[in-house]
Amino acid sequence: MTAAGSRVLVVVASRHGATQEIAAALARDLPETPAGKAAGVTAVLAPVESRPDPAPFDAVLLGSAVYAGRWLEPAREYAAAHTAALRERPVWLFSSGPIGSPPFPPDEAHDVAPTSALLGARGHQVFPGRLDLSLLSFGERAMATAMRAPVGDSRDWDLVRRWAEEVAADLTGRPG
Repeated sequence: MTAAGSRVLVVVASRHGATQEIAAALARDLPETPAGKAAGVTAVLAPVESRPDPAPFDAVLLGSAVYAGRWLEPAREYAAAHTAALRERPVWLFSSGPIGSPPFPPDEAHDVAPTSALLGARGHQVFPGRLDLSLLSFGERAMATAMRAPVGDSRDWDLVRRWAEEVAADLTGRPG
C-alpha cells in the first residue's frame, strides 16, 4: 500500500496506436476509480521511447503491444534499464495483442513471465487488441493474412476500466 496522493506512471510501447489508446484509458481511469479518487491518485502517460524516469513515481504500469508472441523491444529494454527503480515500487504489467473470439493468439507473450519476475510485478493483464490492416506494413499484412488473423477492434474497454479499479484498490489499500 502506498500513501494518499500516489503518482502513477503509465509507460507503454505501441506500434500502431491500439496499445497506446489502452494505456491512455488506464491513465485516465486510475484517478477516476472510487479508490483512486478517495486516495488522490494521479497518473501520467508516457511512451516508452521517451524513457521516462520511474523514480519520481509511487507506482508504475508498464505495457506493450505483443507481436509474434513477444513484447516490443523498447518495452523489454525499458524494463531492463530501470530494473532497480522498478523493483522499489509497485509495478503492474499489461499486454495488448490477442484479437477475435476465441482470442488469437491464445498464449501469453513469451517474455512476460521473466519480465514479471525480474521486476517483482504485482500482476499482469492481457487486453484484447486491434488489427487494422491499413495500419500495417507490407510484411505485417502478409503475416496477418497468412495466419488468417481476425481483422477488427477486439479491445474491451470495460475490462480496461475494471483492471484500473483493481490496480487502484491494490495500490491504495482501499476498496475499488
